[in-house]
Amino acid sequence: MRRYAFVGTGSRARMYLGALLDTHADAGRPVAFCDTNEVRMAYHDRLVRRARPDLRVPHYAAADFKALLARERPDVVIVTSPDATHAGYVSAALRHGADVVVEKPMTTDTAGLDEIHDALAASDGRLTVTFNYRYSPRNTLVRRLVADGAIGEVTSVAFEWCLDTVHGADYFRRWHRDKATSGGLLVHKASHHFDLVNWWLADRPEVVFARGGLRFYGADNARRRGAASDPFELEITAELRELYKDGEHLDGYIRDRDVFSGGITIEDNLNVVVGYRGGASMSYTLHAHSPWEGYRVAVNGTAGRIELDVVERGRPRRSRVILQRHWEAAEEVPIPSGRGGHGGGDGMLLDDVFHGPNSDPLRRAAGYADGAASVLVGIAGNESLRTGEAVRVAEIGAR
Repeated sequence: MRRYAFVGTGSRARMYLGALLDTHADAGRPVAFCDTNEVRMAYHDRLVRRARPDLRVPHYAAADFKALLARERPDVVIVTSPDATHAGYVSAALRHGADVVVEKPMTTDTAGLDEIHDALAASDGRLTVTFNYRYSPRNTLVRRLVADGAIGEVTSVAFEWCLDTVHGADYFRRWHRDKATSGGLLVHKASHHFDLVNWWLADRPEVVFARGGLRFYGADNARRRGAASDPFELEITAELRELYKDGEHLDGYIRDRDVFSGGITIEDNLNVVVGYRGGASMSYTLHAHSPWEGYRVAVNGTAGRIELDVVERGRPRRSRVILQRHWEAAEEVPIPSGRGGHGGGDGMLLDDVFHGPNSDPLRRAAGYADGAASVLVGIAGNESLRTGEAVRVAEIGAR
């Protein structure tokens, strides 16, 4: 039975803790919670007590993480804290000899990449980056079709991601709104999407050019349009109150800031062009105030085209993959069923996190190289936004 420590006990930690207390209880047990906020740790205590009344999990302040490693001797550390803190926790745990499971993005800047790279080189610990979209059956199907040569050699990818005014707005009312903490949506959110394309193509990004800005949220945009914040106010449910509202006085973290207030330093509209080493290119669009949520992908090849069309909210839900080879009729390819959120991928991701992949011919399990390749597109994109120039990934300084 392995010993699991949790760093960051916000909403994302619940998926891993819930699995460890239920479907994957045979993998081990939680031995420590670490956070800046006692209220959030107490919320997770209640989850533990419901499943394991006999189990007490010690609490550690964020500043005491190294003491946690020394006293509790975790075999695995699960990191779900704010993005800019990942590198410090990941590298300290690795240097202590623990395995690490970290939420995407692996980190937010090249200094963090270097810190994790060096710690991994000096450690026997293993690093897993949880790209759950790889496990979604529809995304896995695209990977399989590309790998099997269904459309020949890939020449280009068009990828549009729509965040609606429920999900998208949420990035502008909490810590993600500060680029210094989240890396902006090109790092925090789009690293999912960049990883998918890297994975689908089995290739690495070479050059990145980006344009974008804050066009909808924020105080200046609200004044210009005469927008009211009422339709965007967050309903504070009992769960959100227990996790966040009741603990605001402890660390100053406010979960429900006004999306039309000042202080937002991230973009809500982004366009990116990425060139890959193998010669393919991608055009990527993200907008965070769409009336519906989902994504559309077209993968073009020398022998045809794959289209992935997903609507998750705001229109009738659908998920379909269309394959059309040159001079042949279009074919809708059946999508296998999945388990859990993120398009049915979370269940299979948790299987790999807690038990390891038994067979992984499509390389869904991700480590340092994959985490770095995805976040480097976002880092290069942010640099391109700053300079107005195309940025070569090899020149931004990460090892």
